[in-house]
Formats: sequence, structure tokens, C-alpha cells
Amino acid sequence: MNPFTLLMLLSVVAASALFIALALFLNAISTQLEQIGGEEKGYGVRASYLSKIRMGVRAIEQQTGMIPTQVTELNQTLTSVRDGLIVVDDNLGGVIAAVSKQGAK
Repeated sequence: MNPFTLLMLLSVVAASALFIALALFLNAISTQLEQIGGEEKGYGVRASYLSKIRMGVRAIEQQTGMIPTQVTELNQTLTSVRDGLIVVDDNLGGVIAAVSKQGAK
């Protein structure tokens, strides 16, 4: 038998084994995905848990969509509060200095 013929037959067997293994693993993956597919709703149709998760994530996305605009307003408000507290801190520093001078007399 020619060595090239032997290599060709060996390649065909190896490729066939690869495709058979691929088919078996794809079947196993499909079986696992069907198990998480959800309960049957009727007529063999399943309610997919994955679609429920997707809908939940979409709802969260919709409900938190206003956060970027609200955060900028909140930052502006907090900045003005900070500026006010700086003024209060300066005034309290003056009060403490005045009380210290009165206590020293």
C-alpha cells in the first residue's frame, strides 16, 4: 500500500472522529440548554429562563436610565452644599477665635 494512500485514509478517519466528537459535544450542550429552558407553557413551547433574565436586565436598564442626568444635578447641589459648609467652617473658626480672646481676658 502506498504511504500517501495510508496517510489519506488516516486523515479521513481523524476528520471523521473529529466531526463525530463535535456532534456529540454539541448534542450534550443542546441537552443542557434545554434543561434550563424553563417550564412548558403548552403545545411543547417552553418559557425560557434566559429570556426572563434578559427581560429583567432590560427593565433594570430602563429604570436606571435617568441616573446620568440626575447625577449631574446632584453633583451641582452637593457642590453648593460644600461651598456653604466652607463658609460655615470659616465662621465657626472666627467664633472660636473670638471666644478664645474673651476667655483670655
